Amino acid sequence: MADVNLPPLPPVGGTISGRSVVDVLNQQHRVILDLASGDISDKSHSVLIATLSRHLSAEEQYLYPAIREAVPDGDRIADRELAEDRALLELMRDDTARDELTRAIHRHVEADETELFPLLEQMVPADDMIRLGNRVETAEEAAPTRPHPHTPATPPWNKVVDPLLGAIDKLRDVATGRTTYTRDL
Repeated sequence: MADVNLPPLPPVGGTISGRSVVDVLNQQHRVILDLASGDISDKSHSVLIATLSRHLSAEEQYLYPAIREAVPDGDRIADRELAEDRALLELMRDDTARDELTRAIHRHVEADETELFPLLEQMVPADDMIRLGNRVETAEEAAPTRPHPHTPATPPWNKVVDPLLGAIDKLRDVATGRTTYTRDL
């Protein structure tokens, strides 16, 4: 098992609580796929873009660095995924490419669930998987709600820039009345 270079967790009665990064990201994938399926209204498309933007930001901050650190040939895998994420972010900006975006989302989910997650589960201890899951959930809340394909995609800079963009995006969302969460549909 490989270490993913995270600070230690504070003691909580000897047990680590939370969901593994795979469980967190799989749940996000289900939400994204549900939003992308069928006839998408403008309001649900807005929520899809916001949800997918937050998801990709969290993956770039924690999943891909863990892949680089723990998985053999992880640099190549992470670089490939980052390139695909950049293309996905560009598609998200093109309102006329909804069908292509849906196909790209399906490819993203399939790659994560069939290749990345099994590798990570093999190589990373369960405690670290939970710690990564906790960090992904936290990063998602501070992440941008709009696609920003030309911003840094690797730590440390994405961990600085994404929360700043997230704050700006959230202000824009409030000012324009933009819906960004499924609970508001």
